[in-house]
Amino acid sequence: MNINKVTLYSHALNDMRKFYVNELGFELLSHTDDGFEIRAGDSVLEIKKYHLQKKPFYHFAMNIPTDLFTLAKAWANSKVELTSEDDEDEVYFSYSDAHAFYFSDPSGNIVEFISRYSVSPKSGAESFSAQNVLCISEMNITTNEVRALGNQLISFGIPVRSGEPIREDGLNFMGEHEAGAFLLLGPRKRRWFFSDRESEIFPLSLVIDQQIDISLDGEGFMELKKMKLTKGED
Repeated sequence: MNINKVTLYSHALNDMRKFYVNELGFELLSHTDDGFEIRAGDSVLEIKKYHLQKKPFYHFAMNIPTDLFTLAKAWANSKVELTSEDDEDEVYFSYSDAHAFYFSDPSGNIVEFISRYSVSPKSGAESFSAQNVLCISEMNITTNEVRALGNQLISFGIPVRSGEPIREDGLNFMGEHEAGAFLLLGPRKRRWFFSDRESEIFPLSLVIDQQIDISLDGEGFMELKKMKLTKGED
Protein backbone atom coordinates (compact mmCIF):
# COMPACT_ATOMS: atom_id res chain seq x y z
CA MET A 1 0.00 0.00 0.00
CA ASN A 2 1.19 3.50 -0.86
CA ILE A 3 -0.23 6.64 0.72
CA ASN A 4 -0.24 9.08 -2.21
CA LYS A 5 -1.95 12.03 -0.58
CA VAL A 6 -3.15 13.04 2.85
CA THR A 7 -5.45 16.01 3.50
CA LEU A 8 -5.65 17.30 7.07
CA TYR A 9 -7.18 20.37 8.70
CA SER A 10 -5.62 23.05 10.88
CA HIS A 11 -6.68 26.06 12.95
CA ALA A 12 -3.19 27.55 12.42
CA LEU A 13 -2.81 27.51 8.65
CA ASN A 14 -0.25 30.32 8.27
CA ASP A 15 1.91 28.99 11.10
CA MET A 16 1.77 25.52 9.57
CA ARG A 17 2.88 26.76 6.16
CA LYS A 18 5.78 28.70 7.67
CA PHE A 19 6.78 25.71 9.78
CA TYR A 20 6.83 23.11 7.03
CA VAL A 21 8.10 25.32 4.19
CA ASN A 22 10.29 27.98 5.80
CA GLU A 23 11.58 26.15 8.86
CA LEU A 24 11.72 22.50 7.78
CA GLY A 25 12.25 23.18 4.08
CA PHE A 26 9.59 21.01 2.44
CA GLU A 27 8.80 21.88 -1.17
CA LEU A 28 5.66 24.00 -1.50
CA LEU A 29 3.53 22.66 -4.35
CA SER A 30 0.58 25.05 -4.12
CA HIS A 31 -1.13 27.43 -1.73
CA THR A 32 -4.32 29.45 -1.46
CA ASP A 33 -6.05 31.33 1.34
CA ASP A 34 -7.73 28.05 2.31
CA GLY A 35 -4.79 25.67 2.25
CA PHE A 36 -1.44 24.53 0.90
CA GLU A 37 0.29 21.39 -0.34
CA ILE A 38 3.87 20.20 0.24
CA ARG A 39 5.83 17.32 -1.23
CA ALA A 40 6.79 14.57 1.22
CA GLY A 41 8.84 12.29 -1.01
CA ASP A 42 6.43 10.22 -3.09
CA SER A 43 3.47 11.60 -1.13
CA VAL A 44 1.66 14.92 -0.93
CA LEU A 45 0.58 16.47 2.36
CA GLU A 46 -2.27 18.97 2.08
CA ILE A 47 -3.24 21.19 5.01
CA LYS A 48 -6.60 22.96 4.80
CA LYS A 49 -8.05 25.68 6.98
CA TYR A 50 -10.48 24.47 9.62
CA HIS A 51 -13.46 26.78 9.92
CA LEU A 52 -14.96 25.40 13.14
CA GLN A 53 -13.91 26.22 16.69
CA LYS A 54 -12.20 22.94 17.45
CA LYS A 55 -8.45 22.57 16.92
CA PRO A 56 -7.81 19.41 14.88
CA PHE A 57 -4.72 17.31 15.46
CA TYR A 58 -3.53 14.00 14.02
CA HIS A 59 -0.71 11.50 14.08
CA PHE A 60 1.21 10.77 10.92
CA ALA A 61 4.63 9.33 10.10
CA MET A 62 7.13 9.84 7.30
CA ASN A 63 9.60 7.19 6.17
CA ILE A 64 13.24 8.27 5.94
CA PRO A 65 16.27 6.40 4.53
CA THR A 66 17.75 3.80 6.84
CA ASP A 67 21.27 5.26 6.76
CA LEU A 68 20.11 8.79 7.65
CA PHE A 69 18.32 8.24 10.96
CA THR A 70 21.04 9.80 13.13
CA LEU A 71 21.51 12.72 10.71
CA ALA A 72 17.74 13.24 10.45
CA LYS A 73 17.36 13.28 14.23
CA ALA A 74 20.15 15.88 14.58
CA TRP A 75 18.58 17.96 11.77
CA ALA A 76 15.16 17.87 13.44
CA ASN A 77 16.63 18.61 16.87
CA SER A 78 18.20 21.78 15.48
CA LYS A 79 14.78 23.04 14.36
CA VAL A 80 12.21 21.68 16.85
CA GLU A 81 12.08 20.18 20.31
CA LEU A 82 11.88 16.41 20.07
CA THR A 83 9.27 14.80 22.30
CA SER A 84 10.17 11.98 24.67
CA GLU A 85 8.76 8.82 26.20
CA ASP A 86 10.26 7.45 29.43
CA ASP A 87 13.02 10.06 29.14
CA GLU A 88 14.06 8.80 25.70
CA ASP A 89 13.79 10.89 22.53
CA GLU A 90 13.87 7.94 20.13
CA VAL A 91 12.55 4.39 20.08
CA TYR A 92 13.41 1.08 18.41
CA PHE A 93 10.44 -1.06 17.36
CA SER A 94 11.67 -4.65 17.33
CA TYR A 95 8.54 -6.00 15.60
CA SER A 96 9.01 -3.61 12.67
CA ASP A 97 12.83 -3.43 12.87
CA ALA A 98 12.61 0.36 12.84
CA HIS A 99 13.92 3.44 14.66
CA ALA A 100 11.73 6.54 15.13
CA PHE A 101 11.69 9.97 16.71
CA TYR A 102 8.80 12.41 17.21
CA PHE A 103 7.98 16.11 17.41
CA SER A 104 4.93 18.39 17.38
CA ASP A 105 4.01 20.98 14.77
CA PRO A 106 2.03 24.25 15.28
CA SER A 107 -1.29 22.38 15.08
CA GLY A 108 -0.25 19.93 17.78
CA ASN A 109 0.08 17.04 15.32
CA ILE A 110 2.22 14.14 16.53
CA VAL A 111 4.78 13.86 13.72
CA GLU A 112 7.01 10.80 13.44
CA PHE A 113 10.11 10.25 11.31
CA ILE A 114 10.86 6.53 11.01
CA SER A 115 13.57 4.38 9.41
CA ARG A 116 12.25 0.90 8.58
CA TYR A 117 15.38 -1.20 8.07
CA SER A 118 13.72 -4.11 6.26
CA VAL A 119 11.71 -1.86 3.93
CA SER A 120 13.19 1.61 3.38
CA PRO A 121 16.27 2.06 1.16
CA LYS A 122 19.58 3.71 1.97
CA SER A 123 20.28 7.07 0.34
CA GLY A 124 24.06 7.40 0.42
CA ALA A 125 23.65 11.09 1.30
CA GLU A 126 26.04 12.77 3.73
CA SER A 127 23.45 15.14 5.18
CA PHE A 128 19.71 15.23 5.74
CA SER A 129 17.02 17.64 4.56
CA ALA A 130 13.27 17.49 4.01
CA GLN A 131 13.99 16.37 0.44
CA ASN A 132 15.29 13.06 1.82
CA VAL A 133 11.85 12.12 3.17
CA LEU A 134 10.64 9.05 1.26
CA CYS A 135 6.87 9.15 1.78
CA ILE A 136 4.05 9.47 4.26
CA SER A 137 3.95 6.03 5.81
CA GLU A 138 1.36 6.24 8.60
CA MET A 139 -1.90 8.12 9.06
CA ASN A 140 -4.32 7.74 11.92
CA ILE A 141 -8.00 7.01 11.39
CA THR A 142 -9.83 7.58 14.68
CA THR A 143 -13.45 6.48 15.01
CA ASN A 144 -16.09 5.10 17.36
CA GLU A 145 -16.76 2.34 14.79
CA VAL A 146 -13.40 0.56 14.68
CA ARG A 147 -14.63 -2.88 13.64
CA ALA A 148 -17.02 -1.57 10.96
CA LEU A 149 -14.37 0.68 9.42
CA GLY A 150 -11.76 -2.07 9.67
CA ASN A 151 -14.01 -4.42 7.74
CA GLN A 152 -14.58 -1.70 5.13
CA LEU A 153 -10.84 -1.30 4.65
CA ILE A 154 -10.37 -5.07 4.40
CA SER A 155 -13.07 -5.23 1.72
CA PHE A 156 -11.05 -2.69 -0.29
CA GLY A 157 -7.90 -4.80 -0.08
CA ILE A 158 -6.28 -3.15 2.94
CA PRO A 159 -5.77 -5.95 5.49
CA VAL A 160 -4.79 -5.84 9.13
CA ARG A 161 -1.00 -6.20 9.36
CA SER A 162 0.17 -9.83 9.40
CA GLY A 163 -3.42 -11.10 9.42
CA GLU A 164 -4.03 -9.92 12.98
CA PRO A 165 -7.65 -9.69 14.23
CA ILE A 166 -9.29 -6.27 14.50
CA ARG A 167 -8.99 -4.86 18.02
CA GLU A 168 -11.83 -2.50 18.89
CA ASP A 169 -10.03 -1.14 21.96
CA GLY A 170 -6.54 -0.83 20.47
CA LEU A 171 -4.54 0.41 17.51
CA ASN A 172 -4.84 -1.60 14.29
CA PHE A 173 -2.10 -1.33 11.68
CA MET A 174 -3.97 -1.61 8.37
CA GLY A 175 -1.65 -2.54 5.51
CA GLU A 176 0.94 -5.12 4.50
CA HIS A 177 3.99 -5.34 6.77
CA GLU A 178 6.31 -5.63 3.75
CA ALA A 179 5.11 -2.35 2.23
CA GLY A 180 6.00 -0.26 5.26
CA ALA A 181 2.92 1.98 5.09
CA PHE A 182 -0.12 1.74 7.36
CA LEU A 183 -3.42 3.33 8.28
CA LEU A 184 -3.59 3.40 12.08
CA LEU A 185 -7.20 2.55 12.90
CA GLY A 186 -8.25 3.00 16.52
CA PRO A 187 -10.80 4.40 18.97
CA ARG A 188 -10.98 7.79 20.69
CA LYS A 189 -9.15 8.48 23.95
CA ARG A 190 -6.01 6.46 23.21
CA ARG A 191 -2.85 8.27 24.30
CA TRP A 192 -0.51 8.76 21.41
CA PHE A 193 3.01 7.41 21.92
CA PHE A 194 5.54 10.18 22.59
CA SER A 195 2.72 12.57 23.45
CA ASP A 196 0.33 13.52 26.23
CA ARG A 197 -2.51 13.89 23.73
CA GLU A 198 -5.38 11.43 23.35
CA SER A 199 -6.74 10.42 19.96
CA GLU A 200 -9.80 12.32 18.78
CA ILE A 201 -12.01 12.31 15.69
CA PHE A 202 -11.36 14.97 13.05
CA PRO A 203 -12.06 15.01 9.31
CA LEU A 204 -9.39 13.89 6.87
CA SER A 205 -9.02 12.34 3.45
CA LEU A 206 -6.47 10.09 1.77
CA VAL A 207 -5.60 8.71 -1.63
CA ILE A 208 -4.23 5.17 -1.52
CA ASP A 209 -2.45 3.40 -4.40
CA GLN A 210 -3.74 6.07 -6.80
CA GLN A 211 -7.10 4.30 -6.84
CA ILE A 212 -8.78 4.38 -3.41
CA ASP A 213 -10.26 7.59 -2.03
CA ILE A 214 -10.88 7.55 1.72
CA SER A 215 -12.78 10.34 3.50
CA LEU A 216 -13.48 10.56 7.21
CA ASP A 217 -15.97 13.12 8.49
CA GLY A 218 -15.99 14.92 11.81
CA GLU A 219 -18.15 12.22 13.39
CA GLY A 220 -15.79 9.37 12.54
CA PHE A 221 -17.77 7.90 9.65
CA MET A 222 -15.78 6.83 6.63
CA GLU A 223 -16.49 6.73 2.91
CA LEU A 224 -14.35 4.62 0.61
CA LYS A 225 -14.60 4.68 -3.16
CA LYS A 226 -12.62 3.52 -6.14
CA MET A 227 -11.20 6.40 -8.15
CA LYS A 228 -11.80 6.47 -11.89
CA LEU A 229 -8.64 5.93 -13.91
CA THR A 230 -7.85 8.65 -16.42
CA LYS A 231 -7.09 7.81 -20.03
CA GLY A 232 -3.68 6.23 -20.41
CA GLU A 233 -3.60 4.70 -16.90
CA ASP A 234 -3.87 1.00 -16.29
